[in-house]
Amino acid sequence: MDLLPISTPHCRVERDGAVVIVTMDRPEAKNALSTDMLVGLADAWTYISAEPEVRVGILTGANGTFCAGADLKAMGSPSGDEQVRRRAAEIENYHWKGLLRDTASLPTKPIISAVEGYAVAGGTELLVGTDLRVVGESATLGLFEARRALFPMGGSAIRLPRQIPYAFAMDVLLTGRAITAAEALAMGLVNRVVPDGQALSSARELAAEVAACGPLAVQAILRTYRETLGMGEAEALEVSDAIGWPVIGSDDAKEGSRAFREKRPPVYRGK
Repeated sequence: MDLLPISTPHCRVERDGAVVIVTMDRPEAKNALSTDMLVGLADAWTYISAEPEVRVGILTGANGTFCAGADLKAMGSPSGDEQVRRRAAEIENYHWKGLLRDTASLPTKPIISAVEGYAVAGGTELLVGTDLRVVGESATLGLFEARRALFPMGGSAIRLPRQIPYAFAMDVLLTGRAITAAEALAMGLVNRVVPDGQALSSARELAAEVAACGPLAVQAILRTYRETLGMGEAEALEVSDAIGWPVIGSDDAKEGSRAFREKRPPVYRGK
């Protein structure tokens, strides 16, 4: 894999062909959020959206931990890295962009969480901002904010009840208790639970499945979901048609049909 220059001291961004792997890399603090990490995350999401050959991103944490949430001191202190200080000044709302909360700048391509160990508070909020979720069987999730008289500022009070049944969402949000991987799967909060240590490899397998699909189709599906939230069906179908018909008429769609007829893997070019 190639280490990209947008990496920061607390965020490693690597590319392996069509897949970008983003690693929260502050293991001495259980990968708690910092300015260095959030700037790296914000730049990683921008890179994934902008690079035409990138099809999917994976978000994971170093040393068997996903993310233990916010480190308010580290998030409020200037970085010791000159590149990070410059980017923090240049990126508007880099905190929200890094946390996948800024809806106007969400990645246009799917992001997969690969979770081991703790993914609590801000860690669970990051997971809720991703599109597909793979979790090690001993992982611990949870939104602990209410227990500490705080509020989940990453957007989970809005997003979680839209993603899983209301009663489950309120259980997570209002009790502030820890959630096991098995519970998260039963709630529909995650896609797969795998043996410990295999979350990243399983996420890479899932990423390969996504990357094998037509990129225009994948991006259009994500865009349609996001742009039709809160709409009635008739209005939403109009938006869906406007997004979907150009995909149906694309060169990739022709290639998909041609490859099916010729019984070979398709070669999609995003056109």
